[in-house]
Amino acid sequence: MTDRRAKRQFTNQFKQQMVQLYNSGKSRSEIVKEYDLTPSAFDKWVSRINATGSAKECDNRTPEEIELIKLRKENQKLKMENDILKQAALILAQK
Repeated sequence: MTDRRAKRQFTNQFKQQMVQLYNSGKSRSEIVKEYDLTPSAFDKWVSRINATGSAKECDNRTPEEIELIKLRKENQKLKMENDILKQAALILAQK
């Protein structure tokens, strides 16, 4: 069996430095190998930081994505409230 590597967390400053190295001409493969990064994570950092200057996913969302997340949360809340009211109606009907 292969041993999975524990998920590591990197600071925003570290991510910015890695992207700066890449943008200044150091090859992707050298950076990934030297700092023991996964290529997919590094590619995400590069695309996000070059697009908006931030590696955080929440800073790279479109207004439509933000609205969709908000609406999903509101929908979930309303479903819970509806379930509570149904339970209350059942309890009151039994009395």
